[in-house]
Amino acid sequence: MTEHTYSVPAMHCGNCTAAVEREVSLVEGIDSVEADLASKLVRVRGERIDDAAVRAAIEEAGYAAA
Repeated sequence: MTEHTYSVPAMHCGNCTAAVEREVSLVEGIDSVEADLASKLVRVRGERIDDAAVRAAIEEAGYAAA
């Protein structure tokens, strides 16, 4: 299993983290996703993580991954 971490500096509330987690969890190959509001980081774990698809999912939630 691999893990990728994305910085999402625009997350500022619980609804933000929930939206990001919801969208990223829909990406094929993702086993778990955890958005941390304090650090503004999103940790994604899975067997086959498609970086472009994860970034697109974060954008779909209304945010940009740095």
